[in-house]
Amino acid sequence: MLSVEDWAEIRRLHRSEGMPIKVIARVMGCSKNTVKAALRSDGPPRYERALRGSIVDGVEPAIRELLSAWPTMPATVIAERIGWSHSIRVLRDRVAELRPVYLPPDPASRTTYGAGEVAQCDFWFPAIEIPVGFGQVRTATQLPVLTMVSGYSRWLSATLIPSRAAEDLFTAWWQLIAGLGGSPKTLVWDGEGAVGKRRRGVSLLTQAAQGFRGTLGAKLLICNPGDPEAKGLVERANGYLETSFLPGRVFASPADFNTQLQGWLARANTRHHRVLGCAPAARIDADRAAMVSLPPVGPVVGWRIGLRLPRDYYVRLDGNDYSVHPAAVGRRVEVVADLAVVQVWCEGRVVATHDRIWAKHQTVTDTTHVAAARQLREQHTAAMMVPRPAEVEQRRLRDYDAAFGIDTDVVA
Repeated sequence: MLSVEDWAEIRRLHRSEGMPIKVIARVMGCSKNTVKAALRSDGPPRYERALRGSIVDGVEPAIRELLSAWPTMPATVIAERIGWSHSIRVLRDRVAELRPVYLPPDPASRTTYGAGEVAQCDFWFPAIEIPVGFGQVRTATQLPVLTMVSGYSRWLSATLIPSRAAEDLFTAWWQLIAGLGGSPKTLVWDGEGAVGKRRRGVSLLTQAAQGFRGTLGAKLLICNPGDPEAKGLVERANGYLETSFLPGRVFASPADFNTQLQGWLARANTRHHRVLGCAPAARIDADRAAMVSLPPVGPVVGWRIGLRLPRDYYVRLDGNDYSVHPAAVGRRVEVVADLAVVQVWCEGRVVATHDRIWAKHQTVTDTTHVAAARQLREQHTAAMMVPRPAEVEQRRLRDYDAAFGIDTDVVA
């Protein structure tokens, strides 16, 4: 068989050098027919294995007969009906190849969304590394970007979050919805672990997701696995961020990333959208007017951890330790945190406030807590060193008389 290199050289000699076929055959050491075939071919030669029959070919008529009557019959049922005793994978592939022929045609259509009807949500993982302090750098898989696109106006919202944990996801999600000014009637996700999954055509939501959507009064829909077209708006938005926002940018911190992102989104939402024929900013007011109004009290989101404060007066949140005023040692405290702030409450008052750090395995200490702990230790030590008066047992004189056998009742 003629190699690709020889094929290319034959064509070069004929087209560029103008050599006749006979000379090319002599130079390349091949026959003239080989040269002619190389000049006639539209593409380079490639090896093609001879087609061989499949074990499924013998039962294909039976498969077609069943599919003509029941186009949606599962491959496992077909295998049982035809008495298939070989690998189910081979049969399943042939059934998948034949089934579209017998399914009813899918009519051509255009997907449109009404005002306030739907918003699609997803995570975007930009190929970047962001410094998070303490000499640490975190990658895209550790610092995802939550994105949301409204179906009617194509209004794009996004923010960088510390993790994919439910506490951070719902906190950021609520911020995006509150910034939108209303909740779309249907919120679309794919199988995100903190939100839910799709099983047998039914959306199975987590308890946190049920509480979140219940507070908003919205429907939460989980897409079928392997169906990216179901949320094509947000998928295209992620690609838009990848090609239009990210190139040429350098980020000094997560806060710097979000600052640059919000500035870019303010401009992106005013740009002309080809499908809409206008900018998202021109339709967002009508979109908001048709959305579900925001609840008077927002959903409970963020981190909430209850515990009894140990003697070392530190609490742990998302892999980091935060100091608490030692006056709360031994008492029940509640750790409340969002994307930016960590607070500790004890008996209705705040006993610690820290900026949340996005690094891992760090200890955050308030100097006033250290000073208070030192003062409490000094007071305790001083109290232990105060001399106490010796306690001497006072005995009755009658006890001594009894010990020496003296009877004081006898009168001399």
